[in-house]
Amino acid sequence: MVIIEVSLLSGFVMTSRSRILLENRTIVMKIEVKANVVYIYLEKLNDESQTFILQLEQVIQVNNLKPASIKIYDYYQPGGLQISCYSSVGR
Repeated sequence: MVIIEVSLLSGFVMTSRSRILLENRTIVMKIEVKANVVYIYLEKLNDESQTFILQLEQVIQVNNLKPASIKIYDYYQPGGLQISCYSSVGR
């Protein structure tokens, strides 16, 4: 099982439409939202390229917004952790 852990930008939430689109993907087993983190549980990954789009909605205006992290790891072997960061993009 592979987990994609997306820390949300300060003042942002994931839209319900985004959750529905993710849940409809056959590779996605489960989605959890805890505090400001979205956990996407995948059955497995293979060599095929995958793209996941999360639509976020700004609910609170935050100045000097800092980048947030995305972590991808195998649930059973978290030592192979991959980390990336993202920032707010234009509307």
